[in-house]
Amino acid sequence: MSDASYTTDELMIVNAARQLGALAAAGRPVCFVGIGLPSTAANLARRLYSPAPVLVYESGCIGSKPTRLPLSIGDGELGETADAVVSVPEIFAYWLQAGRIDVGFLGGAQLDKYANINSTVIGDYEHPSTRLPGAGGAPEIAASAGAVMVIMRQSKRAFVERCDFRSSVGYGDGPGDRERFGLQGGGPKWVITDLGVLEPDSVTCELTMVALHPGITREQACASTGWSLQFADDVRTTAPPSAEELDVLRILQAA
Repeated sequence: MSDASYTTDELMIVNAARQLGALAAAGRPVCFVGIGLPSTAANLARRLYSPAPVLVYESGCIGSKPTRLPLSIGDGELGETADAVVSVPEIFAYWLQAGRIDVGFLGGAQLDKYANINSTVIGDYEHPSTRLPGAGGAPEIAASAGAVMVIMRQSKRAFVERCDFRSSVGYGDGPGDRERFGLQGGGPKWVITDLGVLEPDSVTCELTMVALHPGITREQACASTGWSLQFADDVRTTAPPSAEELDVLRILQAA
């Protein structure tokens, strides 16, 4: 049963958690999680699906099972509930760069049509209109994770033709760039937004709309995208959140 009263953020988070749940059904994915929306979706998936994804945080926490949403990667809740805590160099060298991370879960301020992410500056680098918190470990996650999932609200301001600054590489300027850069990871596979789901085209690597959320039109998606958005041949409609999904999410956010 679905619940008609949900927010666009809840719809986005639930769909991201579902994608992790689908991966969990094929095994037990090891997920490198960013703070914010990625962490919310990953922790929702951990509560909804079995086997649950193994959550890894940049601070060195492996298998964290927080009882509430962490405030930062340094939140003590992550270490207290982890299966193990290792050093930051070890989490990157032994886990991420060694290919032991199945999914990297990221967000950002800007995303372009080749799934490159900007979390550094808006505008000119030397004289930006906005200086952002920075990339942290995201560039390494984007480079080395087996696959990358991005969760972002979709708007022309955020979904741009070309990022003002490339903090994390998706597909660069198109096919062949990841290989040319020597990036070992699989790159972005899913972009979950408040309007729908995008995936890279298998030939051009350009992000393509493969699903729209209930009530969202193609015109709305195009109007919220800063490039000429392409659509899959068969665009599906995502299922609305179930009562269980919403209950678990709201309890998690209220903790």
